[in-house]
Amino acid sequence: MKKNIPISILELAVISQDSNAQETFQKTKELAQLADSLGYKRFWLAEHHNMAHVASTATVILIGYIASQTSSIRVGSGGIMLPNHAPLIVAEQFGTLEILYPNRIDLGLGRAPGTDGLTAQAIRKDFYEQSQRFPQNVAALQKFFSIDNAASSVRAFPAEGTNVPIWILGSSMDSAALAAANGLAYAFAGHFAPKQMYQAFEYYRDNFEPSKYLDKPKTMACVNAILANTDEEAEKLATSLTQMFLNLIRNDRKALQPPLDSLDGIMNEQEHFHVNQMTACSFVGSKSKVEAELEQFIDYTQVDELMVTSPIFNHKDKLKSIQLLKEVIDSVNIDREDFVLHQN
Repeated sequence: MKKNIPISILELAVISQDSNAQETFQKTKELAQLADSLGYKRFWLAEHHNMAHVASTATVILIGYIASQTSSIRVGSGGIMLPNHAPLIVAEQFGTLEILYPNRIDLGLGRAPGTDGLTAQAIRKDFYEQSQRFPQNVAALQKFFSIDNAASSVRAFPAEGTNVPIWILGSSMDSAALAAANGLAYAFAGHFAPKQMYQAFEYYRDNFEPSKYLDKPKTMACVNAILANTDEEAEKLATSLTQMFLNLIRNDRKALQPPLDSLDGIMNEQEHFHVNQMTACSFVGSKSKVEAELEQFIDYTQVDELMVTSPIFNHKDKLKSIQLLKEVIDSVNIDREDFVLHQN
């Protein structure tokens, strides 16, 4: 049994109904500062494009802003969609961030475009080809970060030697295989595609090849978490999450919607099935309910770290949820440490 499970935040900078990007960036800063003060380990931002009401499009700029407004929490990408970018540019950007904020920058990499096909083509005409070259581009990025690249004809100033930690992000067995073969840390997107999570973690651990980056497997699960004082209050807050995924499958690009008293009649049977699949890895409720569920989840998945995303409409409710979750994780970690001590 592990003694300590770090807790982190994935933030999409989702704009709520009747809000705007400026207010959302302010809220994102306040969320990061609270997480920093509470002892959260990481605060990651995700790259998305052409998604109305998702304000994390210029991900690197937002990472730099959040790092400048916090003191100790690690700040990074969850993730940078590598086929959208030249590895040289990504190395230059994240090497610069690492120099500005030493030992605080993470680089999570994804293979998907973070958008629709038409927009992916607008970002990069050869997107499909680059998505097929994802393993080679990860290797190129690692080379740009290395001291050895000093002898290369193409150099990534000032990235050489910064050794920014790289995580492979994914929601399938392909990402697990790549992370395992290259000895890299692996984060699974359970907050929207949990179906293959357990198999992917098992494959990754069974096939992990030690590298100069890691000597043993390192896993993180990203899940949805919405906490409140009571189960009923949390369930109501979570109706915004349900509406968000419902609008996603309908391709209805609405801002984050206010919570509803009831979800009765808002979706048909097929929509209900798809929304339930996407949100299956969600922890909603009071502290006692979520603590029991998270403890079971951690034991079952054997993850090394946990990351949460919390699409909650009201900012104060979101801050409260993050505070309650940290109390839950602290309690879970104490229980697990006591278990290990008693076993010894």
